[in-house]
Amino acid sequence: MFAVIKTGGKQYRVAAEDVLKIEKIAGDAGEMVEFGEVLMVGEGADATVGAPFVDGALVTAEVVEQGRARKVIAFKKRRRQNSKRSRGHRQHLTTVRIAEILTGGAKPTKKAAAKKPAAKAETKVEEKAEAPKAAEKKAEKPVEAAETAAAPLFTAPEGEADKLTKIKGIGPVAERQLNEQGITTYAQIAALTDEEIATVDENMPFSADQIRDWQAQAKELAAK
Repeated sequence: MFAVIKTGGKQYRVAAEDVLKIEKIAGDAGEMVEFGEVLMVGEGADATVGAPFVDGALVTAEVVEQGRARKVIAFKKRRRQNSKRSRGHRQHLTTVRIAEILTGGAKPTKKAAAKKPAAKAETKVEEKAEAPKAAEKKAEKPVEAAETAAAPLFTAPEGEADKLTKIKGIGPVAERQLNEQGITTYAQIAALTDEEIATVDENMPFSADQIRDWQAQAKELAAK
C-alpha cells in the first residue's frame, strides 16, 4: 500500500520503509513524526483520493537525521550595468523512514527508537568526578590572582591628585593608566629620573620622548 503525503509545500509518494529527504521538520534522530495531510492512500483500484485530504488517514515516520542539501549558487548579472551578484544557499532537509500508513482513524503502533542512556550516564559520572577539581580550581583562583597582582611602579604621594589631562598628550585613558601606576601629580612627572623614565617606557605604553615632553609641561603646571 502506498500513500501520497503533503509536507513543506510538496507531495511525496511513499510506502512503508521508504527513506526520503523532505523539507526540514522539527525532531531529533529516532523520534517519530506524523503526516496528517494524506492526499491519496491505497493500492490500485482500491486507492482512495482525498478532497483534498483522506479522512482518518495518517502516515508516521521515524526521523533518521537532520542535514542540509548541496549548495546551490544563484548568479545574477545585469548587462551594461556593471552589476553582478552571487549567492549560495543550502536547504535544510530532514531524512525520514516511513513507518506506517494508517487508515480509518487507526492509531500508530510503532514507537520511537530507544535512546542510549549509557553515554549520558558516563557523562554525568565524569562531570561528578570533575566537579571537586573544578571547585578546587575556583577556590585557588582568588589566591593566585592576589599573588600575581602586579604592584604599582611608583608610590603615589599623599594629598589630592592633579588633573593630568591638562598636559597635552595625556588623555583620560593615559591619566588612568598613570594613576594606577602611582603617578598622580605634575611634580612626580617633572621629577622623573632617566632610570624611572626607562622603567615607564618598558612597562607602560608610553615612549621616553613622550614622557620628556610631558615633563616640560608638568614643570610649568607644578610651578603655578
